[in-house]
Amino acid sequence: MGITLSRLSKTAGPGILFACTAIGVSHLVQSTRAGADYGMLILGFVVLVTLLKYPFFEYGSRYANSTQTSIIDGYRKLGKPALWLYLLLTITSMFFVTGAVGVVTAGFFENLFGIDFLGVWTVVILFAVCVGILAVGKYGVLDSLVKIIAVVLLVSTTSAFLLTLYNGPIHSVSGFEPKDLWDVSGIFFLIALMGWMPTAIDLSSWNSLWTLERMKQTNYRPKLHETLLEFRLSYLITGVLAVMFVTLGSFIFYGSGEELPNDNSLFAHEIVTLYTKTIGNWSYIIISASAFTVMFGTIIAVFDGYSRSLQRTVELTFASREKRIHKKSRIFYVVFLLIISSGSLLVILQFGDSLRDLVDFATVLSFVIAPVIAIFNFRLVTGRFLDKKHQPSILLRLLSFAGIIFLSGFALFFLFIKFYS
Repeated sequence: MGITLSRLSKTAGPGILFACTAIGVSHLVQSTRAGADYGMLILGFVVLVTLLKYPFFEYGSRYANSTQTSIIDGYRKLGKPALWLYLLLTITSMFFVTGAVGVVTAGFFENLFGIDFLGVWTVVILFAVCVGILAVGKYGVLDSLVKIIAVVLLVSTTSAFLLTLYNGPIHSVSGFEPKDLWDVSGIFFLIALMGWMPTAIDLSSWNSLWTLERMKQTNYRPKLHETLLEFRLSYLITGVLAVMFVTLGSFIFYGSGEELPNDNSLFAHEIVTLYTKTIGNWSYIIISASAFTVMFGTIIAVFDGYSRSLQRTVELTFASREKRIHKKSRIFYVVFLLIISSGSLLVILQFGDSLRDLVDFATVLSFVIAPVIAIFNFRLVTGRFLDKKHQPSILLRLLSFAGIIFLSGFALFFLFIKFYS
């Protein structure tokens, strides 16, 4: 069962891509906001939701390795209605998710280069660059880029975290009153936080597609335990980093009386300043560049993931034309990139300068649809669609049941308070 370094290097990629996608908005924005607004009280929810969501992401990698097909192909085996529902959920969420990530990325870009006059054109430029890179280089460029990004982020965040622990939390200002987590706005934020912690469950399909693409790129088919180890290590890192970001937000902002700004570039400046308060002012440009690079990696991964999943879903939905569509897969991939970028820009224009509203809407939407994807993934790896030797353990099944109950319960609770309170 041992894994050599050579074999691990051939397997590595999909999990790192997943981590890079997750660490963007959910960590830099939502986790920091969580700590800043509610202190360490919210840390338990971050750990709990990360644990309960784990099986449904792992099932994407498990299914891809075991069947050599994506989990989207599995949705087709559940029946055409399941595939159509997945397509509908993807179309419903993709513009809001990409728009939210785009706005945050633009904020870190403007902060890095000191730009404050381009407005939405910053997003247009970023989207154009992302579409260009993916249309030309596709997975190879993406895979290489995110590995560099992952190392930079891990080193800088760990350094800031350790120094923050050493310095301890700030002293609360006189008259400070903490926010109530259990009023309507607090519950809304909690749902939004959990929606993308560590990321949206429907992104599990991306991991299966990236797993297959990595096999094609390296011409190496890893054993199931190799694929799962690579994913588990990456998932653990996303969880640990989430704890670090909540702690940074709590220790540096909570009790200060300061509010993290709603403007994307000002928010980015505050996040970078958060690091430099602990590491030192000399590190501002390094952290600023690192944060932008992290978000740039996230937005590229989001474009790639949605385009790949749409491409495969369309192929399977219109199965009679699958061969003709597959022959033109490159064209369809680029077309979907353009559709996603155009629709996301319209969403950004609709929300204007309100960073929080767009991010919260996108994350809540992801949380509400999460139980559907969770149930689909669970059915695919525990029933007749997967060999018993590749199916999850009893412990993982029990965790899955708990996760489905948790996600469904909170989603229904949110819908109730939203429409009946």
